[in-house]
Amino acid sequence: MKLLEGKTAIITGASRGIGKAIALKFASEGCNIAFTDLFEDENMQATVNELNEFGIKAKGYASDASKFTETDTVVSQIVEEFGKIDVLVNNAGITKDTLLMRMTEEQWDAVININLKSVFNFTKAVQKVMLKQRSGSIINMSSVVGVSGNAGQTNYSASKAGIIGFTKSVARELGSRGIRSNAIAPGFIITEMTTKIPENDRKAWEASIPMKRGGLPEEVAGVALFLASDLSSYVSGQVLQVCGAMNT
Repeated sequence: MKLLEGKTAIITGASRGIGKAIALKFASEGCNIAFTDLFEDENMQATVNELNEFGIKAKGYASDASKFTETDTVVSQIVEEFGKIDVLVNNAGITKDTLLMRMTEEQWDAVININLKSVFNFTKAVQKVMLKQRSGSIINMSSVVGVSGNAGQTNYSASKAGIIGFTKSVARELGSRGIRSNAIAPGFIITEMTTKIPENDRKAWEASIPMKRGGLPEEVAGVALFLASDLSSYVSGQVLQVCGAMNT
């Protein structure tokens, strides 16, 4: 039997990158997938088509995860369509990197709203379903910079550190009802976002990692699969760093 056979997961920001890798990994293990992204575009449809190849039910929803009312509406639609929610992966995120002295209020607010408020929005909406089920796994995408900080990323680091505190608090609040809450903190992962970094900078960054390479989205997805499945049935309130030992 597959690890997520018959389960349903919501994954935010899953049309590309790490979110898409998680969706594909879950689908390969028998999980039905509802995912969100800002726009219903060709990326969303392509992801739906790839997921359907696994013989599971998949549907994409256009929704702004930073908007509370939109989130509540889309979660209701997903419950109506899929009947239940076993796993929530809060993956949606953006960067607007710059030194604090140059950072605008808009850059700060945008990153906090997309990265951190979205986690509040979806968790609050989904917990009502999970509480009735008395089961569920919530997986929040943090970052190694949420643990250690990073120059030029005060907004991003703050949002990812906030996710860690939120994750641990939810684990304490909902643990007695069979709901687990964990975070994943990726390091340097090779995605569309990181390939835009100048090659010399990217090579220098990779050289500083003990494993001497960037991680793959599929490697983050493998950790998410562990946290979503019963293999981690007694794991909650934890932050698993997927970073090739760069943050030890």
